[in-house]
Amino acid sequence: MSGKLTHFDEAGQAHMVDVSAKEITDRTAIATGQVIMEPATLALVMDGTAKKGDVLGVARLAGIMGAKKTADLIPLCHPLPVTKVALDVVPDEELPGVRITATVKTSGQTGVEMEALTAVSTAALTVYDMLKAAEKGMRIEGIKLLAKTGGKSGTYEAKP
Repeated sequence: MSGKLTHFDEAGQAHMVDVSAKEITDRTAIATGQVIMEPATLALVMDGTAKKGDVLGVARLAGIMGAKKTADLIPLCHPLPVTKVALDVVPDEELPGVRITATVKTSGQTGVEMEALTAVSTAALTVYDMLKAAEKGMRIEGIKLLAKTGGKSGTYEAKP
């Protein structure tokens, strides 16, 4: 890890990094997270009886939309031509809760890590929103980057 943070100039002011000299490469990022809930709340998801409707389907769409809006939400992110956003939003009785994994792809001069993390965060918040009438104590946990490929820094894989 380099000791220099790229989003600050020589005077310590925040700025958007100039990526114009970077090579265009195929880039992928995979992020994950989970929403922990009571078994009875998860049963609403699995039985399809949540008052607001299809929790998993709506969360999947919200995650896709979140990835596409990342540059509008995170001040110094570059707007990117996202070429793929896929979300797996899966109930897990062992948590109990919902596991969320997002895969985002682009061909560009900067990576899609923030888009993948935003997709997971948006999907998790949507799960919470759709189920909050049943349980206010749900927890969103473990949002992290699992892997990324492409670009100057190459491949990254999180430690298990």
